This record gives sequence, structure tokens and C-alpha cells, in this order.
Amino acid sequence: MWQSSEVRFASDHPTAAGHFPSNPIIPGALLLDEVVQAVAGLAADNGEIVIRAAKFFKPVRPGETVVVRWQRRTDGEVIFECRLVPDDYLAASGTIALGHVQQ
Repeated sequence: MWQSSEVRFASDHPTAAGHFPSNPIIPGALLLDEVVQAVAGLAADNGEIVIRAAKFFKPVRPGETVVVRWQRRTDGEVIFECRLVPDDYLAASGTIALGHVQQ
């Protein structure tokens, strides 16, 4: 079952202005940080949260709202999506490992 949270990036977000001058976007690292914060409650005993894979499909612009959706798979990993509101465009997706992960 999918869970979700909504994030709105301010139109004057400080990270966007310098990312691509005259064509500002929200950095992918900031989007992934929002994903990690959203799934943090799923990690056992404050265990590690490791982003296994992430793919970016559409830029997120300052002033836009994103719905972060996640779901735990049967193997324990978490799949996530970041969708732009209101058009439901897929901005990013990927997988996350939870717990004490060996590298």
C-alpha cells in the first residue's frame, strides 16, 4: 500500500537560483533528501537508509509541489516516486534499502 507526503518548494528556494542560472531547478539531492525524510520512520532502530537507485525524469522547478510516494516491497526494500502536482508527472523514482546495510 502506497504512503505519501507532499512537499512544496518555495519559488525563491535558495538552492534553485544557482543550480542553472536563468533556468532554475530544484537539485536532485534536495529531492532525494525529502524522500529520505519521508521514509525515515520505516528504518528499524535508526538504521541506515541507503538509496540503491534513483532516476530523474522531469525537473522540479521552484514553486512546484511534489508528492513523495513510497511502498515497502516484500524483500524489505522501499520503492519511491516523486510526482509533480497537479499534472501527476513522474519527476523521479527509485529504490531504498533500510536497516543496517552491509556494503
